Amino acid sequence: MPSERVADLPASDLLARLTRDRREHPARISEVLRARRRRPLWTESGTLFLIAADHPARGVLKAGRDPRAMADREELLRRLLVALERPGVDGVMATPDVVEDLALLGALEGKVVFGSMNRGGLGGSVFELDDRFTAYAATQIQADGLDGGKMMVRVADDDPATLRTLSAAAEAINDLAFRRLPAMVEVFASRLVNGRAVNVEDAAALQRAVAIVSGLGRTSAYTWLKLPVVDDMASLMRATSLPTLLLGGDPGPDAEATYALWERAMAIPQVCGLVAGRALLYPEHDDVARAVDEAAAVVARRARVR
Repeated sequence: MPSERVADLPASDLLARLTRDRREHPARISEVLRARRRRPLWTESGTLFLIAADHPARGVLKAGRDPRAMADREELLRRLLVALERPGVDGVMATPDVVEDLALLGALEGKVVFGSMNRGGLGGSVFELDDRFTAYAATQIQADGLDGGKMMVRVADDDPATLRTLSAAAEAINDLAFRRLPAMVEVFASRLVNGRAVNVEDAAALQRAVAIVSGLGRTSAYTWLKLPVVDDMASLMRATSLPTLLLGGDPGPDAEATYALWERAMAIPQVCGLVAGRALLYPEHDDVARAVDEAAAVVARRARVR
């Protein structure tokens, strides 16, 4: 079912069609994924722009002022369909449920698809830093013909769960590298505050976390980083030679300032693109196409000067 027709379906009809396909033809999901039209991971632009949609699997449903925005699966899918059809969008990064819905809707043809792997560290939970691998595994990423795997590693010296996550991430990197598939590792420096994980947006702390994560696994040949944009991005990026995608945070009411930060960061040679989710799918002005186009323009300007 082509995505051009899907966006115009009446309310609830989209979910009804997906549920019917899942109930009556579950084997079709893997068939559609394996048969989809692929594209090279990197094109002449040397950049990637991916839409992130793996937040719900960690229990993170808030977007903007709405605490349950991403709980509405039909609305999320409709916004994803709009985003994936915009010029300059290379693909998506999501958990199996979202990837498979998009595949059934015909939205992944010619797109790069990264499977999100560790979603066990539920947002706001007491075990948030024990980020176990509860979604994609390298075996399924390869079997479904996806382009790579994404994982998150939060380095917190005051929580022993960090060690378990580091160890599991190293094995996932090994499994992906064995299949010559890239591992996109989202890195944070974190600490516990009143028993809850808080990310530290400090270049020095992030440099240390990047140094630790860069050494995970038996080889770094297929390891990429996904990093938050901080004020001293030039200093942070001196910590690595690994290909790096920017984490597109929530621009809030001052989107222009956030886009300016992205633009400056994109000028750093190791930075190869952008992965953004809620900021573009649920923008303050609620115009998904406009938000995606503005972000795509930042990536496109970087591609022209490479």
